[in-house]
Amino acid sequence: MSECHDKAVIQLDLKGLNCPMPILKTKQALMRAEKGDRLEVYATDPHAEIDFKAYLARTEHQLLSFEKRDGLFIFLIEKA
Repeated sequence: MSECHDKAVIQLDLKGLNCPMPILKTKQALMRAEKGDRLEVYATDPHAEIDFKAYLARTEHQLLSFEKRDGLFIFLIEKA
């Protein structure tokens, strides 16, 4: 999923964490990241798809891609 890009791609392995931890850890990483940095987030929380899409709808950060594979959710988020 990673691609050539000027800014950093930060990988967050949040597998095994349940709500609200994946969102909280992602918020913390976004606070530390620079504008344009991308986060590649791996989560297994069954509510991750709903939670991440709701969170991102309330922010200026952009969901660039989303994949779901056998209970694994992969989000590529760009910091606004």
